[in-house]
Amino acid sequence: MPFRARLVITALLVSLPAAAPDAQRVAIKLVDVAAEAGIDLVNVSGGAAKDYIVDANGNGAAFFDYDNDDDLDLLIVNGSTREHFAQGGDPMVALYQNDGRGHFRDVTASSGFNRRGWGSGVCVGDYDNDGARDVYITAFGPDALWHNTGKGTFVDVTRSAGFEESRWGTSCSFADYDHDGYLDLYVANYVAFDERTIPARGTTANCRFMATDVFCGPKRLTGDLDVLYHNNGDGTFSDATARTGVKDPGYYGFGVIFTDLNDDGWPDIYVANDSVPNLLYRNRGNGTFVEEGVISGAALSSDGRPQASMGVDAGDYNGDGLPDLIVTNFSHDYNTLYENGPAGLFTDRSYATGIASTAGPYLGWGVKFVDVDNDGRLDVFMANGHVYPEVDKHGLGTRYQQRKQLFLNEGTRFRHATDEVGGALLIEKSSRGAAFGDYDNDGDIDALVINMNDRPTLLRNDMAPGNHWITVRLVGTKSNRDGIGAKVSIEAGNRKQTTLVRGDGSYLSHSDTRAHFGLAAATRVNRIEIRWPSGIVDTASGLMADRFYLAREGMAITGLR
Repeated sequence: MPFRARLVITALLVSLPAAAPDAQRVAIKLVDVAAEAGIDLVNVSGGAAKDYIVDANGNGAAFFDYDNDDDLDLLIVNGSTREHFAQGGDPMVALYQNDGRGHFRDVTASSGFNRRGWGSGVCVGDYDNDGARDVYITAFGPDALWHNTGKGTFVDVTRSAGFEESRWGTSCSFADYDHDGYLDLYVANYVAFDERTIPARGTTANCRFMATDVFCGPKRLTGDLDVLYHNNGDGTFSDATARTGVKDPGYYGFGVIFTDLNDDGWPDIYVANDSVPNLLYRNRGNGTFVEEGVISGAALSSDGRPQASMGVDAGDYNGDGLPDLIVTNFSHDYNTLYENGPAGLFTDRSYATGIASTAGPYLGWGVKFVDVDNDGRLDVFMANGHVYPEVDKHGLGTRYQQRKQLFLNEGTRFRHATDEVGGALLIEKSSRGAAFGDYDNDGDIDALVINMNDRPTLLRNDMAPGNHWITVRLVGTKSNRDGIGAKVSIEAGNRKQTTLVRGDGSYLSHSDTRAHFGLAAATRVNRIEIRWPSGIVDTASGLMADRFYLAREGMAITGLR
C-alpha cells in the first residue's frame, strides 16, 4: 500500500469553491523575441547544399534551471559541417543564463561546456540527486555527460561515468525505470554513417525524392542500435540494453518518450523511428521490458504503414487520465495522434481529431502537447521544415522553409489556428528541435525553436489576460530528486487534469519539468494529488491560482511567488 501524506499549503486555509465555468476564448499572441532577449547563436548544421543525410537532421535545445534561482536558463546544441568535423568540429553547446528580466546572458565560456564536435540533442536530469541538474548531449560522434557542480559550472564526466558512446545519437531521456531512486538514461541512435560507403545523390532509388536527385537515406543504410543505461547510484552508468530486453532491430531512432503509458506506475519507452515502425517497450516492473509497438497500435499508421517519424510527445489531450501520443512525420503524409485507451492500447485518431487536416506539404519535427491559452486543454505546437533544399526548385508541393503550426484543442477536435494567430508562426524557416517552458515566469508557456543554419526563434507567449494557471515544481526525497515519473492530477472548476513529470519528447530537446496547468476561469485548485515513483501519494486542496508552488515528496507544498 502506498504511503499517503497530506500536503500543507503555507498560510492558506480555504474551503473548496463551486465548479467554475470555462473561460472565454482569449487572444493568443506569440512574439519572436530572440534578438532582444540575447539569443543570437547561428546554428551550424551541415553544409547548405545538404549533400548527405548527416547535414539535414539539425539540433535541439533545453529549458532548465541550471543555477537553482527559479528562472529557466537555456541550452542550445550546435552541430558542425563535414569539413569542420574533420578538423575537430564546432563548439557543441551554448549556455544562456536567464537574468529574470526577460534577457539571457551567454555564459558558455565560463560554464565548462568546452567540448567541440557535432552535437545533436540534449536531455537534462539530476542523475546523482545532489540538487543540481546535469546534462547529457547526444552527437554525431562521441556523446558527452556534464556534471553540474552546483557552482555555476559543469565538468565533463563522460568517461568516468562509463560512457563511450560514439554512435550517431539523436534524442535521449532520463527516467527511473527500476524505481531505485536514481535516473537511468535511454539514448536513441540513428544511422551508422560512413561518407565513404554512401552512394552519391541520385544514383539509386533511395537517393531520389519524387523524381528529384537528393541525398541518400535512411533506407538501405545501416541503423545504429539504441542503448539503455542503468544508473549504478555511484556516479556511473552501465549498459543495461541486453539484460533488460530492449531489442532495437537496427531502426533509425529519432524521438523518445520515457514515461508511464499504461498507467501501471512504471515508465515505458516509446521511440519514433524514421521510415520504419515505431517502438514501444512496456516496462514489466521487474527490471525488464517487452516490445509491444505493433500490438499496442502505436507503431504504424491507421492503414498499417510505417511512417517517417521525427518528433514525439505524450499528453492527456482528452482528459481521461491517460497520456496520448502525437508523432510528427514526413511531408506528403500526415502527423499521427494516437489516443490511449484502454490503458496502453492506442488508436489512430489523427483525422477524427483534425490533427491530420493539414496533411501534405509540412514536414514535422519538434512537437508538444501544450496548453497555450491556459484553458485547461492541451493544444499542439509543431515546428516544421524540409530536409531537401531541392524541393524549392521543382514544384513538388512543399517548401524547404516552412511555417510553424498551432492546433487549438476544442474538446473533441483540434482547430488549425496558425493563420488565426499569425505573427511569428508564419515566418518560414527550416526548423528542427523545439523546447518549451515559462522562461519569463508570467504563467504561460513559451517556446524556443532551432532553425537550420540560422538563429533560433524564441516565441514569447503574450496571451491576453483572462485564464488562470498554476505551476508546481517537484523535489523528490525517496524518489529521484527531479520527481521525474511522478503523476500529478488536479481538479479545478469542472475539469480534472493529469500530467506525468518529464522533460523529454519533442525532437532532440528537453522542456521544463515543472508541472503547469491552465485553469480557465477557475481561481483555485480544488484538489491536487501527486503520486511519486516511490509510491508515496501526497494531496492538498485549495491552492490559489496564478502562483508557483514547490512540492517536496512526503512534505508540505509551499508557495514560491
